[in-house]
Amino acid sequence: MGETTHLTAKLAFGMIMSAISSSPTRRGFLAASAAAGAFSLLSAPRTAAADNAIRHFRIDVPEEALVDLRRRVMATRWPEQETVTDQTQGVPLAKIQPLVRYWGTDYDWRKAEAKLNALPQYVTEIDGVDIQFVHVRSRHSNALALIMTHGWPGSIFELLKVIGPLTDPTAYGGRSEDAFDLVLPSLPGYGFSGKPQGTGWGPDRIARAWGELMGRLGYKRYVSQGGVWGAIVSHAWARQAPVGLLGIHVNMTATVPGDVAKALSNGDPMPSGCRTRRKPRSHRSTPSTRRAPVIPP
Repeated sequence: MGETTHLTAKLAFGMIMSAISSSPTRRGFLAASAAAGAFSLLSAPRTAAADNAIRHFRIDVPEEALVDLRRRVMATRWPEQETVTDQTQGVPLAKIQPLVRYWGTDYDWRKAEAKLNALPQYVTEIDGVDIQFVHVRSRHSNALALIMTHGWPGSIFELLKVIGPLTDPTAYGGRSEDAFDLVLPSLPGYGFSGKPQGTGWGPDRIARAWGELMGRLGYKRYVSQGGVWGAIVSHAWARQAPVGLLGIHVNMTATVPGDVAKALSNGDPMPSGCRTRRKPRSHRSTPSTRRAPVIPP
Protein backbone atom coordinates (compact mmCIF):
# COMPACT_ATOMS: atom_id res chain seq x y z
CA MET A 1 0.00 0.00 0.00
CA GLY A 2 2.87 2.43 0.58
CA GLU A 3 3.93 4.53 3.50
CA THR A 4 1.57 6.35 5.85
CA THR A 5 0.88 9.87 4.69
CA HIS A 6 1.11 12.63 7.29
CA LEU A 7 -0.82 15.80 6.54
CA THR A 8 0.55 19.27 7.17
CA ALA A 9 -1.55 22.32 7.97
CA LYS A 10 -4.60 21.96 5.76
CA LEU A 11 -7.64 22.97 7.79
CA ALA A 12 -10.97 24.41 6.74
CA PHE A 13 -14.12 24.98 8.74
CA GLY A 14 -16.12 22.96 6.22
CA MET A 15 -13.87 19.96 6.91
CA ILE A 16 -14.05 20.11 10.69
CA MET A 17 -17.73 20.77 11.18
CA SER A 18 -19.86 18.32 13.16
CA ALA A 19 -21.73 15.70 11.17
CA ILE A 20 -25.51 15.67 10.87
CA SER A 21 -26.60 13.06 8.38
CA SER A 22 -29.45 10.70 7.61
CA SER A 23 -29.19 7.25 6.10
CA PRO A 24 -29.90 6.80 2.38
CA THR A 25 -32.45 4.29 1.21
CA ARG A 26 -31.23 0.80 0.68
CA ARG A 27 -30.22 -1.28 -2.27
CA GLY A 28 -33.71 -1.89 -3.56
CA PHE A 29 -34.29 1.79 -4.29
CA LEU A 30 -30.81 2.24 -5.70
CA ALA A 31 -31.24 -0.66 -8.06
CA ALA A 32 -34.62 0.68 -9.15
CA SER A 33 -32.97 3.87 -10.40
CA ALA A 34 -30.54 2.02 -12.65
CA ALA A 35 -28.62 4.14 -15.13
CA ALA A 36 -29.69 3.60 -18.72
CA GLY A 37 -27.40 2.78 -21.60
CA ALA A 38 -24.23 0.77 -21.93
CA PHE A 39 -21.48 3.24 -22.79
CA SER A 40 -18.00 2.29 -21.66
CA LEU A 41 -16.32 4.38 -18.97
CA LEU A 42 -13.21 5.95 -20.45
CA SER A 43 -10.71 6.90 -17.78
CA ALA A 44 -7.43 8.75 -18.10
CA PRO A 45 -4.53 6.57 -19.25
CA ARG A 46 -2.17 5.35 -16.55
CA THR A 47 1.39 6.48 -17.00
CA ALA A 48 3.02 4.14 -14.48
CA ALA A 49 2.12 1.52 -11.90
CA ALA A 50 3.09 3.93 -9.14
CA ASP A 51 0.45 6.41 -10.30
CA ASN A 52 -2.26 3.88 -9.49
CA ALA A 53 -0.95 3.01 -6.04
CA ILE A 54 -3.40 3.16 -3.13
CA ARG A 55 -1.56 4.40 -0.05
CA HIS A 56 -2.50 4.40 3.60
CA PHE A 57 -3.43 7.84 4.90
CA ARG A 58 -3.38 9.29 8.39
CA ILE A 59 -4.20 12.84 9.49
CA ASP A 60 -1.72 14.57 11.77
CA VAL A 61 -2.21 18.34 11.78
CA PRO A 62 0.78 20.05 13.46
CA GLU A 63 -0.11 21.61 16.80
CA GLU A 64 1.43 24.92 15.76
CA ALA A 65 -1.08 25.11 12.89
CA LEU A 66 -3.97 24.69 15.31
CA VAL A 67 -2.55 27.28 17.71
CA ASP A 68 -2.15 29.75 14.86
CA LEU A 69 -5.68 29.11 13.60
CA ARG A 70 -7.18 29.67 17.04
CA ARG A 71 -5.17 32.86 17.44
CA ARG A 72 -6.43 34.27 14.14
CA VAL A 73 -10.03 33.28 14.87
CA MET A 74 -9.95 34.98 18.28
CA ALA A 75 -8.33 38.09 16.75
CA THR A 76 -11.34 38.68 14.49
CA ARG A 77 -12.02 42.41 14.08
CA TRP A 78 -15.73 42.95 14.53
CA PRO A 79 -17.93 45.52 12.77
CA GLU A 80 -20.16 47.93 14.63
CA GLN A 81 -23.46 46.74 16.10
CA GLU A 82 -26.26 46.31 13.54
CA THR A 83 -29.07 48.88 13.65
CA VAL A 84 -31.97 46.49 13.00
CA THR A 85 -33.49 43.57 14.89
CA ASP A 86 -33.65 41.18 11.92
CA GLN A 87 -30.91 39.80 9.65
CA THR A 88 -31.24 42.25 6.77
CA GLN A 89 -27.83 43.72 7.71
CA GLY A 90 -26.20 40.33 8.05
CA VAL A 91 -25.84 37.83 10.87
CA PRO A 92 -26.30 39.67 14.18
CA LEU A 93 -23.22 40.00 16.37
CA ALA A 94 -25.12 38.31 19.20
CA LYS A 95 -25.22 35.13 17.09
CA ILE A 96 -21.87 35.16 15.29
CA GLN A 97 -19.63 36.11 18.22
CA PRO A 98 -20.49 33.06 20.39
CA LEU A 99 -19.96 30.82 17.35
CA VAL A 100 -16.53 32.30 16.71
CA ARG A 101 -15.63 31.92 20.40
CA TYR A 102 -16.62 28.24 20.14
CA TRP A 103 -14.33 27.66 17.15
CA GLY A 104 -11.55 29.63 18.78
CA THR A 105 -11.58 28.10 22.25
CA ASP A 106 -13.92 25.10 22.64
CA TYR A 107 -13.75 23.07 19.44
CA ASP A 108 -11.59 19.96 19.84
CA TRP A 109 -9.95 19.21 16.50
CA ARG A 110 -7.98 16.30 17.94
CA LYS A 111 -11.25 14.55 18.77
CA ALA A 112 -12.45 15.04 15.19
CA GLU A 113 -9.07 13.93 13.85
CA ALA A 114 -9.26 10.75 15.93
CA LYS A 115 -12.68 9.93 14.46
CA LEU A 116 -11.25 9.94 10.96
CA ASN A 117 -8.04 8.16 11.91
CA ALA A 118 -10.12 5.35 13.42
CA LEU A 119 -11.40 4.61 9.92
CA PRO A 120 -9.48 2.94 7.06
CA GLN A 121 -8.27 5.96 5.08
CA TYR A 122 -6.35 5.95 1.83
CA VAL A 123 -5.12 8.26 -0.90
CA THR A 124 -4.51 7.61 -4.58
CA GLU A 125 -3.55 9.89 -7.46
CA ILE A 126 -6.10 10.19 -10.25
CA ASP A 127 -5.49 12.43 -13.23
CA GLY A 128 -2.75 14.29 -11.38
CA VAL A 129 -4.74 14.93 -8.19
CA ASP A 130 -4.47 13.04 -4.89
CA ILE A 131 -7.90 11.75 -3.86
CA GLN A 132 -8.29 10.94 -0.17
CA PHE A 133 -11.04 8.51 0.75
CA VAL A 134 -12.40 6.21 3.44
CA HIS A 135 -12.97 2.60 2.42
CA VAL A 136 -14.97 0.41 4.80
CA ARG A 137 -15.67 -3.15 3.73
CA SER A 138 -18.72 -4.93 5.11
CA ARG A 139 -18.34 -8.18 7.00
CA HIS A 140 -21.18 -9.55 4.85
CA SER A 141 -19.92 -11.39 1.78
CA ASN A 142 -22.75 -10.27 -0.51
CA ALA A 143 -22.24 -6.54 0.14
CA LEU A 144 -22.77 -4.21 -2.81
CA ALA A 145 -20.20 -1.44 -3.36
CA LEU A 146 -21.57 2.05 -2.69
CA ILE A 147 -19.65 5.28 -3.26
CA MET A 148 -21.07 8.30 -1.42
CA THR A 149 -20.09 11.86 -2.35
CA HIS A 150 -20.41 14.66 0.20
CA GLY A 151 -21.86 18.09 -0.52
CA TRP A 152 -20.75 21.71 -0.46
CA PRO A 153 -19.60 23.22 1.75
CA GLY A 154 -18.83 20.02 3.55
CA SER A 155 -16.78 16.88 3.89
CA ILE A 156 -17.01 13.18 4.59
CA PHE A 157 -17.85 14.13 8.19
CA GLU A 158 -21.42 14.42 6.87
CA LEU A 159 -21.45 10.68 6.24
CA LEU A 160 -19.82 9.19 9.34
CA LYS A 161 -23.09 8.28 11.06
CA VAL A 162 -24.25 6.07 8.19
CA ILE A 163 -21.13 3.91 8.04
CA GLY A 164 -22.32 1.44 10.69
CA PRO A 165 -25.90 0.95 9.46
CA LEU A 166 -24.82 0.58 5.84
CA THR A 167 -21.86 -1.74 6.30
CA ASP A 168 -23.37 -3.84 9.09
CA PRO A 169 -27.17 -3.58 8.82
CA THR A 170 -27.81 -6.68 10.94
CA ALA A 171 -26.37 -4.86 13.94
CA TYR A 172 -29.05 -2.20 13.44
CA GLY A 173 -32.02 -4.48 12.86
CA GLY A 174 -31.53 -4.84 9.11
CA ARG A 175 -30.74 -7.74 6.82
CA SER A 176 -27.40 -8.94 5.53
CA GLU A 177 -28.57 -8.54 1.93
CA ASP A 178 -28.86 -4.80 2.57
CA ALA A 179 -25.12 -4.47 3.31
CA PHE A 180 -22.74 -2.22 1.42
CA ASP A 181 -19.02 -1.79 1.05
CA LEU A 182 -18.58 1.95 1.48
CA VAL A 183 -16.24 4.29 -0.40
CA LEU A 184 -16.30 7.90 0.86
CA PRO A 185 -14.04 10.17 -1.21
CA SER A 186 -13.24 13.82 -0.58
CA LEU A 187 -13.97 15.97 -3.63
CA PRO A 188 -10.86 17.45 -5.30
CA GLY A 189 -9.83 20.54 -3.35
CA TYR A 190 -11.93 19.54 -0.33
CA GLY A 191 -10.92 18.01 2.97
CA PHE A 192 -7.65 16.21 2.54
CA SER A 193 -7.79 15.59 -1.20
CA GLY A 194 -5.33 17.44 -3.38
CA LYS A 195 -6.07 20.75 -5.05
CA PRO A 196 -6.26 20.67 -8.86
CA GLN A 197 -3.57 22.77 -10.50
CA GLY A 198 -5.76 23.64 -13.46
CA THR A 199 -9.36 24.13 -14.50
CA GLY A 200 -11.78 21.50 -15.73
CA TRP A 201 -12.49 19.55 -12.57
CA GLY A 202 -16.26 19.78 -12.90
CA PRO A 203 -18.89 17.12 -12.14
CA ASP A 204 -18.22 15.11 -15.32
CA ARG A 205 -14.50 14.83 -14.67
CA ILE A 206 -15.05 13.98 -11.02
CA ALA A 207 -17.54 11.29 -12.03
CA ARG A 208 -14.97 9.73 -14.36
CA ALA A 209 -12.42 9.88 -11.54
CA TRP A 210 -14.83 8.05 -9.24
CA GLY A 211 -15.16 5.34 -11.87
CA GLU A 212 -11.38 5.03 -11.96
CA LEU A 213 -11.28 4.85 -8.18
CA MET A 214 -13.86 2.07 -8.01
CA GLY A 215 -11.93 0.13 -10.63
CA ARG A 216 -8.70 0.43 -8.68
CA LEU A 217 -10.51 -0.93 -5.63
CA GLY A 218 -11.52 -3.96 -7.64
CA TYR A 219 -15.24 -3.24 -7.98
CA LYS A 220 -16.94 -4.12 -11.26
CA ARG A 221 -20.50 -3.31 -10.06
CA TYR A 222 -21.43 -0.45 -7.79
CA VAL A 223 -23.98 2.26 -7.02
CA SER A 224 -23.60 5.94 -6.22
CA GLN A 225 -25.21 8.29 -3.70
CA GLY A 226 -24.79 12.02 -3.23
CA GLY A 227 -26.25 15.24 -1.90
CA VAL A 228 -25.79 18.85 -3.08
CA TRP A 229 -22.62 18.72 -5.24
CA GLY A 230 -22.47 15.01 -4.56
CA ALA A 231 -25.87 14.72 -6.21
CA ILE A 232 -24.65 16.68 -9.23
CA VAL A 233 -21.66 14.35 -9.55
CA SER A 234 -23.96 11.33 -9.30
CA HIS A 235 -26.25 12.74 -12.00
CA ALA A 236 -23.26 13.36 -14.28
CA TRP A 237 -22.05 9.81 -13.71
CA ALA A 238 -25.46 8.38 -14.60
CA ARG A 239 -25.48 10.36 -17.85
CA GLN A 240 -22.10 8.87 -18.73
CA ALA A 241 -23.66 5.43 -18.13
CA PRO A 242 -20.54 3.36 -17.39
CA VAL A 243 -21.18 -0.36 -17.47
CA GLY A 244 -20.30 -0.80 -13.79
CA LEU A 245 -22.74 1.79 -12.42
CA LEU A 246 -26.00 0.03 -11.54
CA GLY A 247 -27.88 3.07 -10.30
CA ILE A 248 -27.81 6.28 -8.30
CA HIS A 249 -29.62 7.76 -5.31
CA VAL A 250 -29.59 11.52 -4.68
CA ASN A 251 -31.08 13.72 -2.00
CA MET A 252 -31.11 16.83 -4.16
CA THR A 253 -32.90 16.93 -7.49
CA ALA A 254 -32.71 19.60 -10.19
CA THR A 255 -34.49 19.22 -13.52
CA VAL A 256 -34.09 21.97 -16.12
CA PRO A 257 -35.50 21.84 -19.68
CA GLY A 258 -32.80 21.38 -22.29
CA ASP A 259 -33.29 24.76 -24.01
CA VAL A 260 -33.22 26.57 -20.68
CA ALA A 261 -30.10 24.68 -19.56
CA LYS A 262 -28.36 25.59 -22.84
CA ALA A 263 -29.26 29.27 -22.45
CA LEU A 264 -28.02 29.32 -18.87
CA SER A 265 -24.78 27.61 -19.85
CA ASN A 266 -24.09 29.96 -22.75
CA GLY A 267 -25.35 33.13 -21.13
CA ASP A 268 -28.02 33.48 -23.83
CA PRO A 269 -31.48 35.03 -23.38
CA MET A 270 -34.14 32.73 -22.01
CA PRO A 271 -36.32 30.96 -24.58
CA SER A 272 -39.60 32.61 -25.47
CA GLY A 273 -42.37 31.79 -23.07
CA CYS A 274 -40.10 31.76 -20.01
CA ARG A 275 -40.98 34.23 -17.30
CA THR A 276 -38.78 35.32 -14.44
CA ARG A 277 -40.50 35.41 -11.12
CA ARG A 278 -39.00 37.08 -8.10
CA LYS A 279 -40.60 36.94 -4.70
CA PRO A 280 -40.61 40.42 -3.16
CA ARG A 281 -38.65 40.81 0.02
CA SER A 282 -40.48 41.93 3.10
CA HIS A 283 -39.11 44.20 5.80
CA ARG A 284 -36.34 45.36 3.53
CA SER A 285 -34.19 47.97 5.24
CA THR A 286 -32.00 50.74 3.92
CA PRO A 287 -28.62 49.41 2.71
CA SER A 288 -26.07 49.55 5.49
CA THR A 289 -22.40 50.45 5.43
CA ARG A 290 -21.80 47.95 8.21
CA ARG A 291 -18.63 46.04 7.53
CA ALA A 292 -18.16 42.30 7.66
CA PRO A 293 -15.92 40.72 10.30
CA VAL A 294 -12.31 40.21 9.29
CA ILE A 295 -10.03 37.38 10.39
CA PRO A 296 -6.43 38.60 10.37
CA PRO A 297 -3.90 36.69 8.24
